[in-house]
Amino acid sequence: MKIEMKNISKAFGTNKVLEGVNFTVQSGEVHTLMGENGAGKSTLMNILTGLYDDDGGEIYVDGKQTQFNGPLDAEQHGISFIHQEMNNFLEMSVVDNMFLNKEIKNKFGIMNESKMHEQARFYLNKLGTKIDVDKPIGTLSVGRQQMIEIAKSLMTDAKIIIMDEPTAALTENEIAQLFEVVRDLKKQGVGFIYISHRMEEIFEIADKVTVMRDGISINEYSTKDVNMKQLVKDMVGREIGDFYPDRDPHFGKVSLEVQHLSEKGVFSDVNFRVHEGEILAFSGLMGAGRTEIMRSIFGIDPHNEGKILIDGKEVHIHSPQEAIKNQIGFLTENRKDEGLILNDSLRDNIALPSIGGFVKHGIIDDKSVNDFTNMLMKRLTVKAQSADVSAGSLSGGNQQKVVLAKWVGSGSRVLILDEPTRGVDVGAKREIYDLMNELTDRHVAIIMISSDLPEVLGMSDKIAVVYEGKITGIVDTKTATQESVMTLATGGSNDGRTN
Repeated sequence: MKIEMKNISKAFGTNKVLEGVNFTVQSGEVHTLMGENGAGKSTLMNILTGLYDDDGGEIYVDGKQTQFNGPLDAEQHGISFIHQEMNNFLEMSVVDNMFLNKEIKNKFGIMNESKMHEQARFYLNKLGTKIDVDKPIGTLSVGRQQMIEIAKSLMTDAKIIIMDEPTAALTENEIAQLFEVVRDLKKQGVGFIYISHRMEEIFEIADKVTVMRDGISINEYSTKDVNMKQLVKDMVGREIGDFYPDRDPHFGKVSLEVQHLSEKGVFSDVNFRVHEGEILAFSGLMGAGRTEIMRSIFGIDPHNEGKILIDGKEVHIHSPQEAIKNQIGFLTENRKDEGLILNDSLRDNIALPSIGGFVKHGIIDDKSVNDFTNMLMKRLTVKAQSADVSAGSLSGGNQQKVVLAKWVGSGSRVLILDEPTRGVDVGAKREIYDLMNELTDRHVAIIMISSDLPEVLGMSDKIAVVYEGKITGIVDTKTATQESVMTLATGGSNDGRTN
């Protein structure tokens, strides 16, 4: 199958999203689509699969001009779209989500449960993922839910598979397994449109790359003929300098200390401390318990043993409200369901944790709220027409910036960032890293959970490594390597670790 998109344009009201975009992909190749958040990548794919109508241009499939009536029509013609944001029914089981509206029935019209279970396990095993298919999908991590989405795509016998940030929440092992599957499917003639911000992945898996900026296709390259510096320049319109900014930390007193924190069956005997001005990274394989520890500290989930101390004094946190009162902020990895109120305006989302500070004589000072929101949107370069638009209307990366703006504005002294750059483009990543440095310069203590080892090594001062709910070591980033961190993450031990 060969797909050609020629001179595609699209506007939402007065906002021009695409202007004369050209893109081609064919069976047996991986063609990466790159660009900053808001560049128009997802909109282009939504036009291809019939979710949006274009305002101009043509789409050709195997030389024949084509327009699909919607994603189901595109899927039936061999084009499958794995979206960055998942839309699962969280209370339903994994197998029921995988076969929703695609149930296998016997000759009497009765659902063949055993066959569906067998196929679900087959495609998940193909990705090297062991998941109980009878568990409610909402009990699984974002990374495991993403693997299920990929498995669902493999079930459709697609000729072209669109993957929008498929590895953003996956571990290194899961990514390696996914790439094996992609290479195998390439040999069988399947083509891939691969949307990603991870440069190292582009050069590992892609044959071609097209760069978009501000709704225009800037350049198309063979990956063997281009380097990272050129791609970044095409994406952001300028050279970006070193990927990770230099850190010159000056630690103050201990802001947060955790002693012997435990929750039966989830994590046990967790001990660590983070100082003013410090970035402490939490690393480990998916499912190790990193996020669960932080959710407990923030009062979302319980713990049955242990102490949490702020400035050396024990605090009792049983809800997020109590955490916020103790000046702890939490940027959740699942921004869509837990970090934002998607139907509310950017102003309401950003001001929510700080709203008490804008009340005068029982009335909210709207001008102060507006000034506060606009200042944070400008500082974090949120791309939106105004603070009045809904959070759900923004691209994934801009949504992430809004969540970050909310906690920066709240004056948090301890800031927990769970996968802060997941689904964020290279330019926005650098902006977030710079902001993290600014916050630590202002004595904020940051805990960063990340599955991206280069990010962990590039942005942290110390690394706490979690394995099966326990911290196996806390190492100084200056002496840490990817190999030493992975050794601890898989239950091994290294000489010279510190606590």
